[in-house]
Formats: sequence, structure tokens, C-alpha cells
Amino acid sequence: MSENQQPAGPTGRPQPGDVGRRIVQRREALGLSRDDVAARTGMAAEYVRYVEEHPAQPEPDALTRLAGVLQTTVEQLRGGEVDLPPGRGVPSANPVFEPLTPEECRARLSSCGVGRVAFGTDLGIEVLPVNYSVIDGSIVYRTGGGAAPAAAIRQQVAFEVDRVDDVLSQGWSVLANGPAERITDPEEIDRLAGDAPLPWTGGPADLWIRITPDRLTGRIIRTV
Repeated sequence: MSENQQPAGPTGRPQPGDVGRRIVQRREALGLSRDDVAARTGMAAEYVRYVEEHPAQPEPDALTRLAGVLQTTVEQLRGGEVDLPPGRGVPSANPVFEPLTPEECRARLSSCGVGRVAFGTDLGIEVLPVNYSVIDGSIVYRTGGGAAPAAAIRQQVAFEVDRVDDVLSQGWSVLANGPAERITDPEEIDRLAGDAPLPWTGGPADLWIRITPDRLTGRIIRTV
């Protein structure tokens, strides 16, 4: 990828608005106005506005100056550190910690494709990532009969998803608690087959597991 090319999103298509979005969020987190950033970088305020509001990719020198004023890095503004472990960013100066409503929890739970299921084993608590879908309000995933996630069957489990944005100093998490059961009805499996994803690990995935939440909680940290 060339130095001025936009990083690709999950679909492989560029996401040119991310740089501007991250600049705005970082500027606001620091309590800076657009004029403040323009003055400190030696740029025209109109140029800063354009970068923030349009799918633009600033030249390397401009992006370096913006990163310096915003107390971050070029890679973070470009979103180039998305594969690093989350939680390494600098906390916001004015964080707000709030609970999520059940409706907000369900919306976020449905927006993800990978979560972590936690259950007991003879060796202690296991926490494993699984590919899943939310179908008819329940969490459904597929696995093999001898695979580790199959041990969750007939247990009261916890299922967690989250998102963290280090650059924006914000994130959320949702926790679902409920029983895990094996789905055995052939007609129901046929109905679910088009929606439940195959596990990334490959191999047999003829075991269908459903977690029916009886408790759903969540929390969000945002900047103001």
C-alpha cells in the first residue's frame, strides 16, 4: 500500500472517512477547536475543516503535524494499529461511564460476529472465542463434537462481546448469561443453516449450540 493510500476496511474497500473522524474525535477529546489545530499546525482552518469533513487523505507532512498537535501518532490517525491489543491508548480527559439499556445491549450483540463464551471445566474456567449469530434473540454457534466449545452444552455460561477504540478513548462491552443447549431438531437446524457462521478454525461443525440469555448487561465508556 502506498503512503497516501487509504487503509482498507473489513470488506477490502477503502474507508476514506476514518482519518477525518479520528481527527475530529481526538481534537474534541483534547478540548481543541478547529482554529486551535489550524494555528498550532500552521495550516489554514479551511484545510483542517476539509480534512475532517471529507474523505481526504492528508499528505504525510500534514498528517505528521496533525498527529503531533493531537498528541497521537500517524498510524493511529490512519487506523493502522487496529490489529494491536486494545487498551493501550491514553484515557480521555473527560470519560463518561454509563450502563447500556437492554435494547442497546441487544443491538451491539447483534452487530458482532465473534464473541467469547465462558464455562466451567475440570481444569477451571475456559474462555473461548467463537463465530456466532444472534437468531430469534438467542446466540447460536457451530462447532465440532470434540472441539473445546462443545463443552459449554448443559451449562450456565457467560458470553461477552466488546469494542475498544484506543484513538477515540472509548468503547463498550456486553455480557449475556444463560444456559447453553444443543440444537438437535433437523428442521430447526435447516432453518438456522443460512444464518449461523462456520467456525474460522475449520473442520467439522455439525454441532449446533444455542445460548438463551436470561440476563443481559452492558456498559459504555465515551468521551464528552
